[in-house]
Amino acid sequence: MIYEVRTYTLRPGTLADFEERYQRRLPSRERHSKLGAFWHSEIGPLNQVIHVYPYDDLAHRTRVRAAMANDAERNAMPGGGEFIAEQQAEIVIPAPFMRALGSRDYGTGNVYEMRTYTYAPGDIPKVLEAWGKAIEARERFSPLAACWTNELGGLNRFTHIWVYKDLNERARVREESRRPGGAWPPQAGVRPVRQENKILIPASFSPVR
Repeated sequence: MIYEVRTYTLRPGTLADFEERYQRRLPSRERHSKLGAFWHSEIGPLNQVIHVYPYDDLAHRTRVRAAMANDAERNAMPGGGEFIAEQQAEIVIPAPFMRALGSRDYGTGNVYEMRTYTYAPGDIPKVLEAWGKAIEARERFSPLAACWTNELGGLNRFTHIWVYKDLNERARVREESRRPGGAWPPQAGVRPVRQENKILIPASFSPVR
């Protein structure tokens, strides 16, 4: 399985309108393949929406994209192109220890933290190995929603997304999970050369809530 992660930066003040149009068009989009998740940014780069679609492989994605291009009913509905300032798309591979996106119910009212680390070339396998050994201990504190590495798009990137009830729980979990003597954080023997994070809120229509 692969995931396509599409990040759109919207013009200020247009988020609600964009999400409304996206929700209206979603049933026609899901005739071709199902949405995996849809978030918008709350802290970090603002006015962003992130939507994730799972595919069997790149050939599956190509077939779906071609079918959508020929879907006259969907294409007749208003999109949100005039709201978009920038678009990015990445193809990512789930980490071996990642549970399928949306395979667990996280309830409602959650916040998601997306952390993306860029490593030096050749370091990602070491990171995956170390995380695979430590992830069970970390998930005792809060669940891992997703973890993947980039296949197409920005390379040498490692992204992990965590679920919290609120920002207070995030602070508590980060403190408790990193106490001396514990298994977390993983000891891969390498450090990222760059780190980014975003706090994300799921849209009302997101399968991952």
